[in-house]
Formats: sequence, C-alpha cells, structure tokens
Amino acid sequence: MGTLKKVLLASLCVAFVAVKWSAPSFDSESLRGARVLVTGASTGIGEQMAYHYARFGAQIVITARREKVLQQVAEKCQSLGAQKALYIAADMASVSDPDQVVDFAVEKLGGLDYMVLNHIGPSPFRMWDGDVEHTRWLMQVNFFSYVHMAWKALASLEQSKGSLVIVSSLLGKMASPFVAPYTSTKFALNGFFGALHHELAMKKSNVSISICTLGLIDTEAAMDKVRGVTNIPAYPATDAALNIIKTGATRQTDLYYPWFTQLVTLSKDWLPSLTSYIIQNSYNYSP
Repeated sequence: MGTLKKVLLASLCVAFVAVKWSAPSFDSESLRGARVLVTGASTGIGEQMAYHYARFGAQIVITARREKVLQQVAEKCQSLGAQKALYIAADMASVSDPDQVVDFAVEKLGGLDYMVLNHIGPSPFRMWDGDVEHTRWLMQVNFFSYVHMAWKALASLEQSKGSLVIVSSLLGKMASPFVAPYTSTKFALNGFFGALHHELAMKKSNVSISICTLGLIDTEAAMDKVRGVTNIPAYPATDAALNIIKTGATRQTDLYYPWFTQLVTLSKDWLPSLTSYIIQNSYNYSP
C-alpha cells in the first residue's frame, strides 16, 4: 500500500472514531410510550427489537406472516413491560398488505413515532440460476413494500417528528456470491432511502431516516444458510436489535454493525482486487 493510501486510511480511522465519540447519547426514557411499528417481528432481529422496545415501555405493533407466532411475541412483549403490544399478520409480497399494516398501526396507536422496516423474503443461498421471477418477487417483498410503507407512514411521522429506520445489510454495500437476488434488493434500499434522506432534509422535514448496515447476524435463518459454507463470524441478533433501536432513537443517519463493517465497505474501493479475492475465497465452493 502506498504512503498516500496509508495516510488516507489512517485519517479515515481517526474520523470514524471521532464520529462515534461525538454521537448523541441514548436515553431509554425517550422510548417510554413511543408508538412503534416493527416489521419482520416474528423471529430474528425483528423479534429482538420488539422485546427491547417492550422493556423500554413503548407501544408496539408488530407484523409478519405467521399470526400464531406474532401472538406469542406480542404476549411476551406485554410481560416485558410494553404499554401496548398489538399484531397484524401480513404478506409483504401482496400489493395491499403493506398499506394495511400502516393503517392498522396508525389507527391503533393514534399515530407513529418510529417505523422500523426489517422484513425480508426467503431466498436460496446458491449460485444464481436465472430465476428472474424469484428476483422480481423478492424485490416486491424486500424493496417495493418498504417504499409503499414509507410513503404511507410519512404524514404520521411528520406530525410526530418521527423516525424511519431501514434495516439493510453489508450485502447492500458490496456484492457477494450466492445471494444475487437478495443483495440486489439491499442495494436498491440503500439507493432509494439514501436519496429520500437528502430530499427530506432539503424540504426541512421533521422525519429522520436511519439506514442500518448489518454484517452476518446469528439468526436461525441466516445460520441455516451459511453453516458449513463459510467461516465468517456471526454477531448476536439481540445486540444488533438494540443498536438499531438506539440509532433510530438518536436520529443518526447510519449504523454499521458490527462497527468494522464500515471499514469493510471502504476496502472494496481502496483495495478492490484484494477484496474480491477475500470474498471469493471466504466460501467452501468447488465448481
């Protein structure tokens, strides 16, 4: 690595530490009574977010496809201290369900202070085989439904000076094998909501947008896909969930979890050949 690149990399590291050091502090009391909608909340990160919000005394609406599982999560949220814990089953592949979820939450809670969009559709972990229909379906679930819900909720969030939180992925910053349809949806999320962030700021909107870039998280669904295929370390869903909540509550623009994922995203521009080599050799694959 040349001297200039070393200096620039060191400067970026210093800037990163400075930004983290100066980040606003999180006050859990700010979430007491807050009106929150969390999608993809039956399992994984979404479920853990629901439990954290419950402990903070929020009013919660959760949604996913499986009604019985949602009921169990909502009951646990009540036991953990949620002021309200309601649920609505919905299929985000539907054109109408995303809007219905927002309408339900606004009606039952009297408005929204936070909307956390976290849901994803199932997608195979394998080389892309030309299945365009699956890619189109996944784009509806992982991207277009986010856009629909954001537009539907903006008026309510504007009234409350609320926050829109988008759960994205490191795979939306740098491409990786075996997940072409999934990574395309995450790139789309980052592009759309990155642009919307600028537009809201230019209009002096009350609504903040936080885009959360996550590395590999130890959810059951993720671990089932990568077990035996890669040795990339996974990080705890409950910790990821708490960091997402703090990011929305403090109205920060970005979250990178774990922290070094931000440095990883820089590597593809600074050291593209090395980064590609590492990515392609991080998986157990034989043609």
